[in-house]
Amino acid sequence: MILFESTLTLLLVAIVLLQLARKLSVPYPTMLALAGVIVAALPWTPDFAIEPHVALALFISPALLDAGYDLPPRTLRRDWVPLLALAAAAVVVTTFAVAWLGVAWIGLQWPVAIALGAIVAPPDAAAASAMLSRLDLPRRTVAVLKGESLLNDAVALLLFGAAVGVVSPEVTLRQLVPQLALAAPGGVVVGVVIAKLYELGSKPLSGTLGGTLAEFVSTFGVWLLAERLHVSPVLAVVAYAMVLAKVVPDHQSARARVHSYAVWEAVVFTLNVLAFMLVGLQARATRLRGTELVEALTFAAAVLLVVIVVRVAWVMLYNRVRYIFRGKGPVSTAAQGLVVGWCGMRGLVTLAAALALPEAFPHRDLVLLSALGVVLGTLILQGLTLGPLVRLLKFGKDESFDEELSTTRVTLLDTALAELKGRPGEAARRLAETYRMERAVSAKGEHPREVSEIDGLRREIVAKKRERLAALRHAGTIEDDIFHALEQELDFAELASSPPTEGEILEE
Repeated sequence: MILFESTLTLLLVAIVLLQLARKLSVPYPTMLALAGVIVAALPWTPDFAIEPHVALALFISPALLDAGYDLPPRTLRRDWVPLLALAAAAVVVTTFAVAWLGVAWIGLQWPVAIALGAIVAPPDAAAASAMLSRLDLPRRTVAVLKGESLLNDAVALLLFGAAVGVVSPEVTLRQLVPQLALAAPGGVVVGVVIAKLYELGSKPLSGTLGGTLAEFVSTFGVWLLAERLHVSPVLAVVAYAMVLAKVVPDHQSARARVHSYAVWEAVVFTLNVLAFMLVGLQARATRLRGTELVEALTFAAAVLLVVIVVRVAWVMLYNRVRYIFRGKGPVSTAAQGLVVGWCGMRGLVTLAAALALPEAFPHRDLVLLSALGVVLGTLILQGLTLGPLVRLLKFGKDESFDEELSTTRVTLLDTALAELKGRPGEAARRLAETYRMERAVSAKGEHPREVSEIDGLRREIVAKKRERLAALRHAGTIEDDIFHALEQELDFAELASSPPTEGEILEE
């Protein structure tokens, strides 16, 4: 009961802070993590113990599926060079830079130092998605950053597993090497196989509440199965999401899709809110006191500095090399490189990996405090300054999405007109006239429902219908079940006559 009450309290605090974050134009992960630290400092705050493996499965797997569903494999193929430089090379470089600092400053053993480096190296998928959703960045830059945040966790966790395995006396090198070699390809295979099985078994569930429930069960199941098989759960969920994104829309009804998207957005956002608040609450976890705590905090600040500087330097170096040896593809500008370098917020993966260290792991409290410092430091320092940095660099508006959207909309209207051509009857003639009008508007880059007088009038009539329906309910003339059934009809009628951006749900 205490856990349930505490969770509700955290969500209530988060709701208030989300409104404050929106008014102050502060990224909500930064606000929530900072609030978690403040709440943790209160003497009556209960202890929140995050079981690392549960935390990763609960918080990370839905966020990975949500992001992976929107990232097609062709994007990975097109941007494989920058993704390799960020998701693999940058993680390795950051890991060994932090490891060197730990060996030179504290005298850590190399396996312990590498474990620390791997923990703090990968930017977090949930943090990246939350930050990027509110910034006006070039379309390809956003795609690369989202792709990186999906893949770098796998590289970091492989390095982390290897380092912990070397320290652990229960694991031999003969067992460790083949396990690590199979982790990445094994994770992809597990994700693809389960996605194919899900495709076969989910068709009878499409359009039912059981189908929505099956989406969550299968997502968590992929992660847990990958962990049991000792393969990469990150790559398993990403591969699973990409396969589903290709096959599921073919047999999913419009109503089922609207329902599924609404449920997923609400659940993933709720889990993100809890995750970022719990990140701050872990400030109570350290057992260091006095001089040890001061020295550890100083070291954590140095690790934070190394993590930020190495990423920015690596990205700018990569951009320069790509510019010198550029091929036919587009090359990122220095401004884009600076934003990519600065967009390195760490999150729950870093914290959960630190908490996953065995109790007897050397310098465990130091590693945990350093990880927490990097998470909070990047969320606060980079999270608060990323927006102003983007505005300062004055990126030109990327019109490619709007242009491609308009071109595709015109193509679909041409298909509709071709289908109606030659069909007899007044209905076909009037519908063709409507489509021709919509085509002319779409060709100008506008949405037809934004300028349509008929759709505007429909929305006004729907509003009057709502007022009348509400009056009938309040007067007791109709029962609530009738009210809700007609309310849903009016909702769909309003959506059908409104531009897609009108009434858009904000993320905070």
